[in-house]
Amino acid sequence: MYQFIETICYENNCFQRLELHNQRCNRTRSHFFGSQPDLQLESYLSVPADLQDEILKCTVIYGIDIVNIEYVLYQIRPISSLRMIIDDNIDYEFKYANRSKLFKLYQKKGYYDDILIVKNGLITDISYANTIFLHDNIWYSPKNPLLIGTRLQGYLKEGRITPTPLRPEDLPLFSEARIINAMISIENSPVIPISEICF
Repeated sequence: MYQFIETICYENNCFQRLELHNQRCNRTRSHFFGSQPDLQLESYLSVPADLQDEILKCTVIYGIDIVNIEYVLYQIRPISSLRMIIDDNIDYEFKYANRSKLFKLYQKKGYYDDILIVKNGLITDISYANTIFLHDNIWYSPKNPLLIGTRLQGYLKEGRITPTPLRPEDLPLFSEARIINAMISIENSPVIPISEICF
């Protein structure tokens, strides 16, 4: 049976973007398992007392129902270089718990810190986050990411990021790249020099 993940940021004594996580979780469950009563993730979340003042990565594994919840201390992984990898068949529209296809691509990174996946000629995501690119003080994201993360979804709704088709040959137009996901904001993302994104 399919299993999926919601990765939720716990910071400043509260869970971030729960509404968006609930929406994605229940949209996924409906797609794979048919009509189901909605899950409200907040009903299942309870941070251990000794971790309540920390920044935590909360991982919820679910299918029709919640399977497991884990809380771990979080620190951003340093990242400053990306190797572009072409895969026209990769599919990660839903946040599967089984990430074996992404892991196989990640193993091709060589001495780079991570991979930047190019699908059908267009830039998408790295192995664990959405990508954004800066030009003239405007942030742009790939129009067709592999997975629309909750933070990206929020930024798009707020108008902080503009989606646009991005090809590898467009990269010199930008001054820098960053990554965003449930745990990483624009402000605390590592800066990735465009010169360090290569095939």
